Amino acid sequence: MAAKDAMPGFRVHINHSYYLGRFEITQEQWGKVMGSNPSVFKNDSSANHPVENITWANAQAFIKKLNFLDKDHLYRLPTEFEWEYAARAGAQDDIPWSEIRTAAVLGGEMPQNVGIKRPNAWGLYDMLGNVWEWVWDFYNEKIFADPMPAKSGKQHVLKGASFTGDVKNATYMTHAGGPGNGFDIGLRLVMEAK
Repeated sequence: MAAKDAMPGFRVHINHSYYLGRFEITQEQWGKVMGSNPSVFKNDSSANHPVENITWANAQAFIKKLNFLDKDHLYRLPTEFEWEYAARAGAQDDIPWSEIRTAAVLGGEMPQNVGIKRPNAWGLYDMLGNVWEWVWDFYNEKIFADPMPAKSGKQHVLKGASFTGDVKNATYMTHAGGPGNGFDIGLRLVMEAK
């Protein structure tokens, strides 16, 4: 059965350089830009938790305001392939479950401070677990991406799994369609020089 359902992988070429945030956007960062905190899980010690409860429209409003405030850089959501390339950090295969446990905030009741688990080989934290992360692409209604991203759709892609998930959900390849649960959705940004 596994052989019957197996899917071949495919190569993707990213023809440009980009900087991806080392951490998910935190509640403190969101508050400094937007003047509010939409998170469900907030208290006096949650400033360094990832912001969550973020809709697609919220993410776009944050990016628009951040781009207005920072005249030297352009911020945007990563594409799904940019996100996965950065998450893999040079790895060809999926991450082993034993490594997921050391790198991902999973199986909990709420998100944790960003950066408390081991980073990937390129120094990026929480690429798996903590909160699902919005990416630019439209969701293709499948478990995995297609070689050519959908040009339109009803939902956008979420990557990385959340604190409510387990090691089966925390893979580089799997994607979900937003808005998901809502309370476990955040974002990480790409920065480019203007």
